[in-house]
Amino acid sequence: MTSSIERTTPAGSDRRTFLQRVALTGVALGPGGAFLASCATGGGDDDDEAEEAPSGDVSEDNPLGIPEDQPLEIYIFDGGFGDEYATEIHQPIFSERWPNVTIEHHAAVDIAGELQARFVAGDPPDFVNNSGDGQMDPGQLISDGLLYDLSELFDAPSWDDPNVTVRDTLLPGAIEAGTRNGTPYVLNYAFTVFGIWFNQTLLDENGWPVPTTWQEMMDVCADIAAAGIAPWVYQGVTAPRYMNWPLLSMATKLAGPEILVAIDNLEPGAWGHEAIKESAAAILSLRENNYFLPGVEAMEFRDAQGLWARGEAVFCPSGSWLENEEADAIAENPTFQLAMMPDPLLSPDSVMPLETVRATAGEPYVVPADAENPRAAMEYMRAMLSLEGARGFSEAVTSLTSVAGASEGVTIEAPGLASAQAALQAAGDNVINWYYPSWYGDMENPGIDQATGALLRAEITVDEWADRCEAVATEVREDDSIDKQNRES
Repeated sequence: MTSSIERTTPAGSDRRTFLQRVALTGVALGPGGAFLASCATGGGDDDDEAEEAPSGDVSEDNPLGIPEDQPLEIYIFDGGFGDEYATEIHQPIFSERWPNVTIEHHAAVDIAGELQARFVAGDPPDFVNNSGDGQMDPGQLISDGLLYDLSELFDAPSWDDPNVTVRDTLLPGAIEAGTRNGTPYVLNYAFTVFGIWFNQTLLDENGWPVPTTWQEMMDVCADIAAAGIAPWVYQGVTAPRYMNWPLLSMATKLAGPEILVAIDNLEPGAWGHEAIKESAAAILSLRENNYFLPGVEAMEFRDAQGLWARGEAVFCPSGSWLENEEADAIAENPTFQLAMMPDPLLSPDSVMPLETVRATAGEPYVVPADAENPRAAMEYMRAMLSLEGARGFSEAVTSLTSVAGASEGVTIEAPGLASAQAALQAAGDNVINWYYPSWYGDMENPGIDQATGALLRAEITVDEWADRCEAVATEVREDDSIDKQNRES
């Protein structure tokens, strides 16, 4: 994008010089466009950003002080959600209030492939939906000083009510999911509910109850197997980590959320907690009783999920994106009534209730630190977080958002999403999550992922699995080159 505004501040110049040097040497960029070395300057601070970016007059109608005559360039990941939600919902909402701001819209499948060179040149777009297989590593972008501090956005008045800040319109954990060292850099917009997914019609027709305890799960699995159907499927060789989700959720229900804090904070011995090992033993019992779809351990994740959706297995761990992801396969099974259940209790004496669910904000949107028009980009985010923007998104792409109450009054025809919404409402304040996968990407994949894959193939014992997970966490903890995060609760 061409702009008449020349930015000559030292911070912007230093960052650009560094990145251009990176482009020439090729030593700091890894596969997929992730930045693998820190900037020499660490990026400019907020004052530098404010001085170098054009701005307008701050007022009640313009709380972020956006320039009303500067264009806004955005990039949307054209993946599972497509990009029509941007062109048909969010952009019209923004443009109705800011008709003189020209939006230059781009859709891209490979975000890093499209934008890596522009980040290197110090000329990124203003707004990026940094998602998909070509996602740029957000943690490294933050470490390199390449993302804008979004504190002003979250402290600004909300789009719908000037007496309520943006942060107070969001579900718990939405801002924290994109925060590093106390500073928010990423807007995670979609809200994913995790659990065990199944065909409600199949259970009803056979009189199989929805299990609430692990013992009930094993009893139902025995009945399902006797009927010639595989009780469980998981995401195969591609992503055995999907089974970590019920494992950690059940352990947390048993012992309390403190065990997740210990894992995220890389505390020695966290993976060896008795509740975690008890949950791992429950997961292993599925293999020991031959309750997995035969051959699933060697399948690609979509192949495994597709067989599940076509009725060859009953239970599948995943997030609420599953319905959209497997829509075609589900459509081939006319009796398929998708539903979600919370992970069962390992014991009646569990600390947290059955209704506890893991849920988290995802689908990241960022403003580059070198953006020409960062304030308009944050204003665009403010429009996205309006009730109209959030409801429109949910209706268009079959996904909840991180805006509290946005799904109320919205007709959700997709049965899976309706089930996930009901589960989230039933959970109330009993919503859990863990952050180590986003804080330390390699810790989960390939680290914990490979250990869990071996456990699911019964190649290692529960104790050996815990030891391998602990070794992965220790490696991260003792690596001084990794920026550590701290979780208080």
